[in-house]
Amino acid sequence: MMNMQMMTDNPIGHDVAAEAAQVLNVLDDGGVAIIPLNVAYAILGRTEGAIRRIFEVKQRSFEKPSGMFGGAAASRDLHVLDDQGQAIRRALIEDADLPFSIVANYRKDHPLLAGVDPFVLQTSTKGETMDMLINAGPLHNALAALSHERKTPVFGSSANQSLSGSKYWVCDIEPAVLKAADIVIDHGTCRDANDEGLSSTIIDFKNYSVVRAGCRFNEIQKFVDGRFGISLQAG
Repeated sequence: MMNMQMMTDNPIGHDVAAEAAQVLNVLDDGGVAIIPLNVAYAILGRTEGAIRRIFEVKQRSFEKPSGMFGGAAASRDLHVLDDQGQAIRRALIEDADLPFSIVANYRKDHPLLAGVDPFVLQTSTKGETMDMLINAGPLHNALAALSHERKTPVFGSSANQSLSGSKYWVCDIEPAVLKAADIVIDHGTCRDANDEGLSSTIIDFKNYSVVRAGCRFNEIQKFVDGRFGISLQAG
């Protein structure tokens, strides 16, 4: 049964712009942050030390990359998408207002990545592709916009130990994971909390295969099929 306390899609009493600045300052200093997304709580870093700490407390293999927490602007600048891919990304954000992750080839030589530590980039990409979470709630969007403006990309994954399921309340995050964070932002219950422990839906935009059918997948599937005639099939 889902907890019906304050939901992260409407963080009453929270100044997300101020919180985003506070979080990014911590990350710039080499710290680790836990923040609320609509899809789940996330743990973030942007330096080698922070990313190593995240992998360690999550008990996550370095063979399983994290992703970038970006926005429309970062994806536009970094991802290599054809016209259709750009249209789908834009429509999912602007018209459907749904959270999703894009996997696509990326521009390794883009200035936005110039200051990213090689280890951080290595553990946040796979081959020629980068996974980027987009449109995942007010604080995510504010942080993505600010990090893009400052040219300080942010990376991470869900705030839970590997294979334990996404966490929708701070109180459910494992103590070791919580202890690793230098700042924790608590907005109550994540909007898309669900009993299956699902996080974001991940779509490979090279061929529109579904890497992970997460929360809101049915809505994403229906929207993309209706607007673009592309049938997203969960594996």
